[in-house]
Amino acid sequence: MSRRTGVPNGEEKEHPPPAAQGAAQQDQKLLLSSDTGHFSLIKALHVADLITELNGFCGIMSIFSSMRYCLGGPESIRNLWAALALMPFGLFFDFMDGKVARWRKKSSLMGQELDSLADLISFGVSPAAAAFAVGLRTPVDHILLSFFVLAGLTRLARFNVTVANVPKDGTGKAQYFEGTPIPTTLSIAAAMAYWVHKGWIHDDIPGGVLAKGTMFEFHPIAGLFVLSGCLMVSKTIHIPKP
Repeated sequence: MSRRTGVPNGEEKEHPPPAAQGAAQQDQKLLLSSDTGHFSLIKALHVADLITELNGFCGIMSIFSSMRYCLGGPESIRNLWAALALMPFGLFFDFMDGKVARWRKKSSLMGQELDSLADLISFGVSPAAAAFAVGLRTPVDHILLSFFVLAGLTRLARFNVTVANVPKDGTGKAQYFEGTPIPTTLSIAAAMAYWVHKGWIHDDIPGGVLAKGTMFEFHPIAGLFVLSGCLMVSKTIHIPKP
């Protein structure tokens, strides 16, 4: 997640000068709070906000692609590939929104929240949906995947309320990431892409199944999602910024 007026979860986004930032935020606040007629919400969006929306769009389309794969036959494997391929495009737009905000010297109060919500969709819900599609479909798998998504949600919420307290260097940039940034979940998406390439899906998922035939049946590989969730919400893990 990248917050364009503060410290990012993913990549550092430099914010515009305080005067320009304050003026832009005040203009948007007026548009959102006053009765300015139809499409006032659209008018309040900055270009960087629209790019953030594209991040969320990629995540949503990835989820739909996973759903189409689950509804289709063996030939629908292209939908699963589409689901996995759309996630890196979300990361691209997550990177670009801050670049555009800095270039235009405009920040957005709404963009701060859009970033978190879009990241949750693209790097939290969509990887979990893809995991379901490849075969993590037992009730216990669902609980583990839910933990992963909720950990991402909690990590983003914690960032939003603690961003001002993270130690800064002389340039105002954060000295470290507190917990792993949520876009790092794309490493699991890359692993799933490799499984799909090898045909290691459904009954052939690496690690097999434990407690098969019982109510506790689950795939040990789902532990990757649990580990990722724990790393995201960790308070003690400080990853130095480059």
